[in-house]
Amino acid sequence: MSSRPASTTGNWLPRLVTAGGKITCRQCSAKSKRSGLQCCRPAMSGKAVCNFHGGKSTGPRTQEGKYASGAAHTKSGQYSRKALDDHSKILSRLRQLEDAMYIQGMTTLPRTSGRKPIGYVPISTMRSVMFMLLDISWNKPLQGRS
Repeated sequence: MSSRPASTTGNWLPRLVTAGGKITCRQCSAKSKRSGLQCCRPAMSGKAVCNFHGGKSTGPRTQEGKYASGAAHTKSGQYSRKALDDHSKILSRLRQLEDAMYIQGMTTLPRTSGRKPIGYVPISTMRSVMFMLLDISWNKPLQGRS
């Protein structure tokens, strides 16, 4: 028998009965990406999720904090857009160095597979190897790298 009320509303959450039936509380609404199962912990008072899934979070309070949070442009919760762009530039340089090694006969190992990074320009002649090496030697290192 389901404990769901007859009139369904958008704010309805499953109820947990704890302490031998003496305490009734809302169940955390967070779901696992991997298994699809719902969290079994009680939600925090006045919240839809438990403290493990962000129930303690109050969000940015000051105007500066709100601006910084909006300007972060995080992707997948871990990397900023600037960090992803820097990573792509480094990978394109490495891919070009790999091209140069093949042209000069320095390696016979299999080429790197996968998608090409943004900004990658293939190196196919000794002349383009020379220009690539001059370009790398004259450019400043990327910001944040020493």
